[in-house]
Amino acid sequence: MTQPDQHALSAIDAATIAINQRMNTFDGHDQVWLFGYGSLIYKADFPYIERRPASIAGWTRRFWQGSHDHRGTPMAPGRVATIVPQAGAVCDGMAYLITPEVFAHLDHREKNGYLRLATDITFDDGSKVEGLVYIANEENAAFLGAAPELDIARQIARSNGPSGPNSEYLLHLASALRELGKSDPHVFAIEHHLAQFQDQLQAPAQDSAAAYPGSSSADAGLI
Repeated sequence: MTQPDQHALSAIDAATIAINQRMNTFDGHDQVWLFGYGSLIYKADFPYIERRPASIAGWTRRFWQGSHDHRGTPMAPGRVATIVPQAGAVCDGMAYLITPEVFAHLDHREKNGYLRLATDITFDDGSKVEGLVYIANEENAAFLGAAPELDIARQIARSNGPSGPNSEYLLHLASALRELGKSDPHVFAIEHHLAQFQDQLQAPAQDSAAAYPGSSSADAGLI
C-alpha cells in the first residue's frame, strides 16, 4: 500500500480538524458525553466532569487505522484502534462528560483521520445518553484496513512514533480492558501474537518527534 507523503498527511490533518470544527454537534449543550475506545479508556489528557465505563452498540473495535503522527511515522505507520459497524456487536470503553471547549484540544489530538459522530452511549447500569465518538472510517487516507491479526501484531511490534512504541498502546489497551472486566477477542489475539515478536519491539526514541514535525510525545492521541 502506497503511503501519503508528509505534506499530504499535513493537509489531511488540517482538513480533518476543519471538518470537525464545522460540525454543529453540541446543539447548545454546555456539557457533552464523549465515548472513548482506545487510549481514553486508561488515560485522559484533558479536563472532564465525570468518567464512567460505557459501551456503544453496533460497533466493534479494530486495529485498522494507520498512525503516522503518534505511534508511527509517515514512512512507517503504526496501527491503532478505530471502530467499524457490525450488527449485534458491542464496543466497551469509557465515557467522559466534558464541556464543548475541550473539543478544540481533542480535534487536534485526533487529527489523523478521526471525525466526530453522534452515538447512543450505554452506561454499565443500563442508562443511556446521546454523545459523541471519534471514528476513523475507511475513506480517510490513513486507513490501513483489515489484515490477519498476526500481521497486525508484526507491524505493531516494529512501529514507533512521537507518542512512543506502538506496542505500548496495544498492551495498555488490553490491560485496561481486563481491568474493566471486558473481553475483546481482536485486541487480545493481537496481544497474544505480539509476544512472538519480543525481539522486534521498539523502545522509545529520544528524537522520535523529529520524524514528524508538528507532533510531540505529549500528544496522547488515538481515541
